[in-house]
Order: sequence, then C-alpha cells, then structure tokens
Amino acid sequence: MAEQLNGQRIAVLAARGFEQDELLEPMQALKGAGAQVEVVSPDDGTVRGWNHTDWGKDVPVDVRLDDATAADYDGLVLPGGVMNPDRLRTNPKAVAFVRQMFDDGKPIAVICHGPWTLIEAGVARGLTLTSYPSLKTDLTNAGATWVDREVVVDRGIVSSRKPADLPAFIAKMLEEFAEGQHGGSGVREPSRSQG
Repeated sequence: MAEQLNGQRIAVLAARGFEQDELLEPMQALKGAGAQVEVVSPDDGTVRGWNHTDWGKDVPVDVRLDDATAADYDGLVLPGGVMNPDRLRTNPKAVAFVRQMFDDGKPIAVICHGPWTLIEAGVARGLTLTSYPSLKTDLTNAGATWVDREVVVDRGIVSSRKPADLPAFIAKMLEEFAEGQHGGSGVREPSRSQG
C-alpha cells in the first residue's frame, strides 16, 4: 500500500479554520501511499487549523489558489471545520476549482462541513453523501441524498461525518484515489467498489 498512489498529485483545499485532524490525517495517509500532497489555499504563507474547540496548528501553504489549476491534480481533499468551508464557498476561485475537479471526474474526499463547497459549486445534485448532521437540510435542498453513515462513496466522491470517522474515510479515500478518474467532461462514472 505504500506505493499505491506513486505519481499522483493531490490538492488539499483549505482556508483558515479547517478542522486540524481532517486535514493532517488524510494528508499523512496520502503521503504514506506515495502521493505528492499540496495544501492549496487562498491564504498566503500558512493556514491555521481549528482543533475541536480552539485554534490549532499552522500548516504551510504549498500553492496559492490563484496559481492552482485543476488540471495539475489527480484528486482533491476538502477538510471540514465550520470556518474553512464557509470561507471557501464564498471564494469564486475555490468554487471554480472544486467544480472543475468534479467535472474532470477526479476523485474527491470531503468530510464534516466540507460539502458546503460542493453545494456552492453546484455538484451535489444527484449524489448520495454524508456530512456533519447539521448539513443534512443544506444537502437535501441542493438535490443530494443525505445518509447518516461513517463513510459513503458515490461516483468517486468519498464523504464522512466527523473526525471519529477518519479511519473509514481514509481507507475509502485511498481506494478511490487509487482507482483514478471517474469519468470526465462533466459526467461522473460509478466507482468500481461502492461504500
């Protein structure tokens, strides 16, 4: 498993206030599987995490969002927290980046409040997703089917509810990223193994 993602370049899209465990643990797992992982952010220098109830660690920004293009990446991680996706969904470049990753059929792993960015990008309709429970109505109103499970996979989109779900989330994320592209030109194909 240590080399299953060799040659892949993965973007972790994050703004100030990301849930620390939801960025650091998937990033570590992806690197352990051989991927090149880059934190992409609208922020300069570093971006500060949120650790459950207080400010957490600063994480270096590898690529400014202004300089990132979806074509450069094989997959996307959208960590949660409340502040992070709320900032991203009001940033037109972040929304366009997520939309392009989706339209290109690239696998996307999203957790907690991260689906807010999927909603803003207009890609949630028709997907089966899970999230932090408070997003149930938002996702349903956006045309998604919301379920309460630790991990859900639908057409290369892996979703989970909260930090406690990270082991299941990471396992499915690695599987979907190893499968690679799920369609393209705006048409997403089913995963080879649904979860």
